[in-house]
Amino acid sequence: MISSLLALWTPLAVSPLLWLSLSLLAFVVGQQVQRRCAGAAWANPVLIAIVLMVVVLQATGTDYDTYYAGAQFINFLLGPATVALAVPLALNLSHVRRSLSGVGLALLAGSLTTTLSGVVLVWLLGGDRSVALSMAPKSVTTPIAMALAEEVGGVPALTASLAIAGGIVAAVLGRSVLGWLRVDDWRAHGLAAGVAGSGVAAAQIAPLSGLGAAFAAVGIGLNGLLTAVIVPLISSLWPA
Repeated sequence: MISSLLALWTPLAVSPLLWLSLSLLAFVVGQQVQRRCAGAAWANPVLIAIVLMVVVLQATGTDYDTYYAGAQFINFLLGPATVALAVPLALNLSHVRRSLSGVGLALLAGSLTTTLSGVVLVWLLGGDRSVALSMAPKSVTTPIAMALAEEVGGVPALTASLAIAGGIVAAVLGRSVLGWLRVDDWRAHGLAAGVAGSGVAAAQIAPLSGLGAAFAAVGIGLNGLLTAVIVPLISSLWPA
């Protein structure tokens, strides 16, 4: 049985579309699981897809570079997917304008908290500067986070992992935490998702509320801009 599977796998493994196809299939499986779980936040399709692909890569002995060579188109689509949030933003622009003062205060508090908490945590645990600066931009969208980490002396690969992990945690726990706090305004849910969980958490909000998706877009964009100012300042205060 195993030898038959290996005989089938060997010619497939050389196809550059194999890993792209398997990644998309894993995400579809994740979506189906979430539907079967009545849309439960903990059954996040991105998390399920990551777990499934890790199992496949481990089972086939495939290294990350080989996987990325075939699936890198998904990484390219991350930018357009984030930009697509401009559609609900445009449709709800009047709501955003009326909430600018509250958005500004929430954004400042959220950006400072997410940025400084990572740096302080690494410092308390005795981590070095590069790890701390890799943690600092963990809550912005992955392309911005990686660029910031590289600019200030962090490790872009580590930052990308932290950004994705943070987005999944925010997507899984965000709505539940706000529910416990009796926050039911979609503007708050969307902004919190955009600031704390970036695109992954925003994708969890978008199908549920266009207004939430609009404020998630505001959170992603403005949090990226503000973090791009805060992180270099932290870097300058922590000399190499």
